[in-house]
Amino acid sequence: MASRCWRWWGWSAWPRTRLPPAGSTPSFCHHFSTQEKTPQICVVGSGPAGFYTAQHLLKHPQAHVDIYEKQPVPFGLVRFGVAPDHPEVKNVINTFTQTAHSGRCAFWGNVEVGRDVTVPELQEAYHAVVLSYGAEDHRALEIPGEELPGVCSARAFVGWYNGLPENQELEPDLSCDTAVILGQGNVALDVARILLTPPEHLERTDITKAALGVLRQSRVKTVWLVGRRGPLQVAFTIKELREMIQLPGARPILDPVDFLGLQDKIKEVPRPRKRLTELLLRTATEKPGPAEAARQASASRAWGLRFFRSPQQVLPSPDGRRAAGVRLAVTRLEGVDEATRAVPTGDMEDLPCGLVLSSIGYKSRPVDPSVPFDSKLGVIPNVEGRVMDVPGLYCSGWVKRGPTGVIATTMTDSFLTGQMLLQDLKAGLLPSGPRPGYAAIQALLSSRVSFSDWEKLDAEEVARGQGTGKPREKLVDPQEMLRLLGH
Repeated sequence: MASRCWRWWGWSAWPRTRLPPAGSTPSFCHHFSTQEKTPQICVVGSGPAGFYTAQHLLKHPQAHVDIYEKQPVPFGLVRFGVAPDHPEVKNVINTFTQTAHSGRCAFWGNVEVGRDVTVPELQEAYHAVVLSYGAEDHRALEIPGEELPGVCSARAFVGWYNGLPENQELEPDLSCDTAVILGQGNVALDVARILLTPPEHLERTDITKAALGVLRQSRVKTVWLVGRRGPLQVAFTIKELREMIQLPGARPILDPVDFLGLQDKIKEVPRPRKRLTELLLRTATEKPGPAEAARQASASRAWGLRFFRSPQQVLPSPDGRRAAGVRLAVTRLEGVDEATRAVPTGDMEDLPCGLVLSSIGYKSRPVDPSVPFDSKLGVIPNVEGRVMDVPGLYCSGWVKRGPTGVIATTMTDSFLTGQMLLQDLKAGLLPSGPRPGYAAIQALLSSRVSFSDWEKLDAEEVARGQGTGKPREKLVDPQEMLRLLGH
């Protein structure tokens, strides 16, 4: 056994400062026959972070990975966050499906960690637990009037049109002519695009039937996207901006004054930021060609970017019953580069509107009192994915690093967490001895949904969509999903 163990581990696993005495057996040899044979690992959350972490962990030849998901259906923000008119971004679902089909991976949906099973119970059952449950909340504006009807988070609005069960009661009132989105990131642009896209362009997507019905009746003609800072600090990317500029039936409104002196500043900035700002600059200051001018002249809808404005209050209608506008503080920039801050100038401005969507960021929630949580940063304190002071507990994705980056960023980040876990496993730092894994958890769960159950729901959605020429008609009611599965 000793020689087998030694060959398998290789010298690299042994810290160079403590080489084993000649002829001795390394103390971690006993792990080889137990946890090394079948390390039982569970991942909480089945969005990109969860699936990419599982994918990396399965590189270990014996590891078994169980993925637990709060929703009855998998894929997290790929299903509930990616815009319906961006189907190409959802192609990662094919990779995740391959992972779920591995004989050493199991998906269990409709399982809420913290309610159906606790993190300590998972720690008892598994050699390691990875928390990858993302950012389920939105950052509050913390200004007067944000509780008024007509104000909601962009996150809830996205969940509504994408079929997230908890947002199906939203019923946004789109009977006004002006909407204001507070924030200038990709989510803000997604929401503006969905509000202004002709409904006939959306009917071939997987947008929900209910959302499409409401958008058909929408009277929103103008959408303003408000940011505290300037054109050089916008958080959206060039692809999303280009889509907005070319949006059928809509024209951009940009104030050339906001772009004064920018030509010189952009010489210094990194290339992606430079290309993005140049496109904004051209759109704001150059006269469009005849074809584009004609297109803009015939557009019945418009969108614009309001820079150097910070929301102070949501203004109520005269009867006080709903939102009728936003009071904005005019700002100016102080500091340079990353330290650029928006400071109020003392001037105020009121922007009338009937719908206010706050898009100032997502936020993670603590999942279990036993797990350390930094509520200020909204993350689980960790070093390279290892949860501080809790051996055997890891995290990946937005709950690890905050709600930033795209799917590719999450992939790299999740692979790193997986790598750290496998290193710890190899170094004998995880509990030794066999662990029961799912067998111990099963008894605690009621209506769980397996991956083959999901595939039945998937087939049902696709079948329902075929009649109307959509890729799928999403099921939005968890009870209906469970009924269809006979649970």
